[in-house]
Amino acid sequence: MASHVPPYVADPAPWHGALRPARSWLRSDAPARSLNGQWRFRLSPTARVPEDFAAEGFDDSGWDLIPVPSHWVLQGDGAYGRPIYTNVRYPFPIDPPHVPDENPTGDYRRHFDVPVDWSGAERVVLRFDGVESLFRVWVNDDEIGGAAGSRLAHEFDVTSSVRPGDNVVAVRVHQWSAAGYVEDQDQWWLPGVFRDVTLIARPAGGIEDVWLRTGFDNGRGRVETEVVADAAAFPVTLRLPELGVERVWATPDDVAPFDVDGVEPWSAERPRLYDVTVSSVAESVALRAGFRTVEIRGDRFLVNGRRVVFHGMNRHETHPERGRVFDERHAREDLARMKRFNVNAIRTSHYPPHPRLLDLADELGFWVVLECDLETHGFAQLDWAGNPSDDPAWRDAYLDRIRRTVERDKNHPSVVIWSLGNEAGTGANLAAMSAWVRARDPGRPVHYEGDHAGDYTDVYSRMYASVPETEQIGTDGSRSPLPGCTPAQAARQRAKPFLLCEYAHAMGNGPGALDQYEALVHRHPRLHGGFVWEWRDHGILTTTPDGTPYFAYGGDFGEVVHDGNFVMDGMLLSDDVPTPGLHEYKAVVQPIRFAFEDGDVAIANLRHLADTSDLRFRWRVEHDGTVVDSGDLEVPVVTAGGSARVPLPPITIAADAETWLTVDAVLAAPTAWAPEGHVVATAQLDRSARRPVPAVRHRTGWRPGDGTTTLGIAEFAEGSLVRLAGRAVTGPRLELFRAPTDNDEGASEDVEGSDASVAGVSNAGLWRRDGLDRLTTRLLSVEQAPDALRTVSKVSAANSALSVIVESVWSLEGGSLEGGSLQGGPLQGGELELRVEIEPSRGWRTVWPRIGIRFELPDGTAPVDGAEWFGLGPFESYPDSLRAARTGRFSSAIRDLSAEYARPQETGHRSQLRELTLTSAGTAVLRVVAIPDTRGRRPGFTLSRHTPQQIAQARHPYELPDSATSHLIVDAAQHGLGSRACGPDVWPEFSLRPEARTIRLRIAAG
Repeated sequence: MASHVPPYVADPAPWHGALRPARSWLRSDAPARSLNGQWRFRLSPTARVPEDFAAEGFDDSGWDLIPVPSHWVLQGDGAYGRPIYTNVRYPFPIDPPHVPDENPTGDYRRHFDVPVDWSGAERVVLRFDGVESLFRVWVNDDEIGGAAGSRLAHEFDVTSSVRPGDNVVAVRVHQWSAAGYVEDQDQWWLPGVFRDVTLIARPAGGIEDVWLRTGFDNGRGRVETEVVADAAAFPVTLRLPELGVERVWATPDDVAPFDVDGVEPWSAERPRLYDVTVSSVAESVALRAGFRTVEIRGDRFLVNGRRVVFHGMNRHETHPERGRVFDERHAREDLARMKRFNVNAIRTSHYPPHPRLLDLADELGFWVVLECDLETHGFAQLDWAGNPSDDPAWRDAYLDRIRRTVERDKNHPSVVIWSLGNEAGTGANLAAMSAWVRARDPGRPVHYEGDHAGDYTDVYSRMYASVPETEQIGTDGSRSPLPGCTPAQAARQRAKPFLLCEYAHAMGNGPGALDQYEALVHRHPRLHGGFVWEWRDHGILTTTPDGTPYFAYGGDFGEVVHDGNFVMDGMLLSDDVPTPGLHEYKAVVQPIRFAFEDGDVAIANLRHLADTSDLRFRWRVEHDGTVVDSGDLEVPVVTAGGSARVPLPPITIAADAETWLTVDAVLAAPTAWAPEGHVVATAQLDRSARRPVPAVRHRTGWRPGDGTTTLGIAEFAEGSLVRLAGRAVTGPRLELFRAPTDNDEGASEDVEGSDASVAGVSNAGLWRRDGLDRLTTRLLSVEQAPDALRTVSKVSAANSALSVIVESVWSLEGGSLEGGSLQGGPLQGGELELRVEIEPSRGWRTVWPRIGIRFELPDGTAPVDGAEWFGLGPFESYPDSLRAARTGRFSSAIRDLSAEYARPQETGHRSQLRELTLTSAGTAVLRVVAIPDTRGRRPGFTLSRHTPQQIAQARHPYELPDSATSHLIVDAAQHGLGSRACGPDVWPEFSLRPEARTIRLRIAAG
């Protein structure tokens, strides 16, 4: 039987009916009414539904109510279907432009009132700011038209269909349509009317559109105004009160550019805005203008004549309860948080955001790469066969999308680059989009990463290029090949500014080696920074059958095809909690840099335009983490790009404690995004006096024993520790496994520069192959001396001949420890020492996740629920993610030591441990001093309620078992993080190869 699907559902045409041309999103005093609120709603499983619902007299009393804006799959607790997450794959057969008969279709109805005084309006316009994915509109039983382009604005002329008083609007929305083939972004598929619906009265003699093109040159501003209005609207007046400007244009031909003196420029650091009105007799439009000139000069991207470095984030619109429904309060805080973490740029991946977001970007200050609503990534699975980007049948849809993108947002000073879209291959339709943008707005360059050969874009852009490759792109004279380029094309691309439009994939714990990318930006001016993928996790708040809340990802809603937790790849968790990776990012890209030398500190200002007059510089001196002195540095104002050298304060160096100087650059006054005293940048200087590490005491008199003995606070049975300081404790157990991070599970083919990795096989897969998650122990020997116990064990895994020999020596040492102290004073005679020697066999072929020892601390009457430590903190740290950590004294509850990633994984490691106190309800239970090894390397620690093996088995936090034990792991070393979930693996200098290591601890009762 032939399909009864309406043919328009599979029509690539972007619209039909009374759709009006795209224009700016303007603040106007013309009458308008929001149609947001409760609408009547009915969901049908297919598009084969009668259209009688549009009739005025249709009885919808039996329908449900649904809020507009919203996504219907996030309403009704599953009554209207469930969200679907895919990254590349299409959730329907790839049969362009067709979609299945099983096509959820939502019908919406509501009554609205048209005031009597609107009868004089020249036109009445019905505006939809976002509907996914294809919709049709009726008013009072008249079909008005339809449109596609989910994240684009559409205005319909409904003048002939409305009347004073009561009216009825009906909207039909199809989840699947031809438009879905060009909206295959890495995100949830969330159908519905999810942005505002507004009814607007357009007055006769009104102003249809305005574009203020502004420029800046040495204190002089340039204004080029485009006014779209009938001749009857003139005279039109432009007012810029702060600059004393009033221009009256009597006719359209009189509209002309003009210059104005005394202008302060707009930049992401100092977002100076000026209120502007453009008025006719019938209407006044308000705008906020920022003066800046964008240009490409050679291989430099410049704003107001200065090179821009993008410290950016790819930002989707996502919220765990609302999906892509915009909330201005939350969005403002979202952007303010970005500013607090030194983010200065946003790529609107991969569609235009709600228009108010760009108002906030203008106000708070961000460089914005504004991206069109376009992606066809699923065709990559077909080697791009049938890709709409090169199909003439889709040309109008592509051009309509870019027109609506540019026209809506052209007035925003924050928008400095237009982007054609994302991961849509290449083809004539993309080239046509670029040509249209260049003709319409020559004042902003065009970006599109998929134009590898640089045929139609103005900047060279790549995703996830490795550090060595990025360096080769930035190096003058380099002839290294570039993907998709002939030598001549590569030379052309290297002559352009370079952007990493996506890098440092922030999935789970990571990314590592951010500082390596940042260093390249300052060595090679062609490199202009980039945009981390991505800003926040896309978790959807849901509950288990027993009511336990959690953040769902792909597969949690029973999707037929999905891409798992790949949607949880943000620097911010779904509940707005910053990840340790975001703290690392802030430290790496901080715009003020410090260098200590010869009693001075050099302060470099790496900002684009702003000097340091908004900052003050605080210092403090700490002895073993306790502040002993502090004050402010007298620093002259440092211009952007400049530096100053100032003397350090006198520093008292302790003989028996570590001495650290910390310098912070802090806000001198509150801003719109942070309070006074907010730390913008920080640095530390180690001024500690050198102190010897106590030598290992050579012992004689070892004899075989049964291993049942007591050494100070430690009790042993058959060679195994059973109690410490009167409480049950077992260990040390060799631990080589960590719950794999998303990067550990990454199985990319690109392992350039990584160490002992296998293309197409994850490191975690290699660890499981070698049995690191299931080690077993065979005790080889137990020996005793009068004040010591020594055990030797062989640790290996089932079905493996590889092994590790572990020698553990417990001893009582008579001298006080030099080189470390505990709160309350140094350990005295009779100190309990543990020394563990770890020696791998030959034949290990891969990296190890860690080299550590694990202690089990059952709860008993006083559960270990917190830690105080002297070492790196307060955030977790790993070999390639240490920049946010500082040396000091910190404390934390055990639950706060770990980041609650959407998929449980390795988290919580604190590096370079000196001292550790385990606590129960605030009371010290056990105290540990970590002694450096013979090369001066210090261990780290992890304290958790679960073992690495338990964590690795859970897909969500709620799946972790109830625990009656705390687990302390002391690591001689940890493997780095990398970003192999979608990017480079861990670099060799941060890789952990199997090797002999020593862990040496002194332990005392609390």
